[in-house]
Amino acid sequence: MKKFISLSAIVICALLSSCGLTQNSATNVNTIQTNVVLKEANYRVIGQVKGESKQSYMLFLIGGLSKHSCEQSAIQDMFNKADLRYGARAIVNVNVMYRNQGYILFGKKKAVATGTLIEFIDKEEK
Repeated sequence: MKKFISLSAIVICALLSSCGLTQNSATNVNTIQTNVVLKEANYRVIGQVKGESKQSYMLFLIGGLSKHSCEQSAIQDMFNKADLRYGARAIVNVNVMYRNQGYILFGKKKAVATGTLIEFIDKEEK
């Protein structure tokens, strides 16, 4: 009986355990790059914006989308939260962090995009 309880405890611990991996893409290799030459401080930093995208996989093969689509969904969510409709605003320093979690039969992938929201101002507004 003790062997059965010990073996059951080991099996339950193995089924409930998980592995995690975090990866940060610090390079800005997005198609949203904007080239601006700043000869003077004609902008102000509004704050940080963040967007997320999550995917789930069964047996690590079925479900979810590609890594690129997960990244683009997170970036799109970040742009939606930034509300770029008002003023001359831009998002700079965009980074994407990936978080992978693996369980026995399924896995989760999460992409988090972060960026700095800036607003360009007229010389008179300084």
